[in-house]
Amino acid sequence: MGAHGDLMIIRILVAISVVVFVASADEGETRTSFQSLPPAVQQAAKEQSKGAKVHGYSKESEGGKTYYEVELSQAGKTKDVLLDSSGKVVEVEQQVSLASLPPAVKDGLQKQAAKGKILKVEQVSKGDAISYEALVSSGHKQREISVDGNGNATKPD
Repeated sequence: MGAHGDLMIIRILVAISVVVFVASADEGETRTSFQSLPPAVQQAAKEQSKGAKVHGYSKESEGGKTYYEVELSQAGKTKDVLLDSSGKVVEVEQQVSLASLPPAVKDGLQKQAAKGKILKVEQVSKGDAISYEALVSSGHKQREISVDGNGNATKPD
């Protein structure tokens, strides 16, 4: 292939990259302001943040649906609330202490962490389902692990 053929291949690859980038942008998360939230989401955000400090808001798209996240802290613990566009709570991630966990959950996280140090634990509530995620430090690396409500390993979100 000559220079003309190489240039054509490069143009095609660039065009494909742009299409892939634009398509994946739909699945991203962007920071937003309270004023930019839909009214129902504003009301739910106010209710969820009572007694807490608001650190920010974000908008994200997943599977063609739009969600809004409210990032909070209260009593030194983090809490992230995911809302749909109608203001309904979809998911809550709330920081908890390792000591407060049910024994099976604590054991499951410690087993997965192995010799790593558990830095932070969050309880994740989606409807009636509760799972737990933990940030683990091993040397200079950090990773996320997760278990279900019975302490069985699951794939982190």
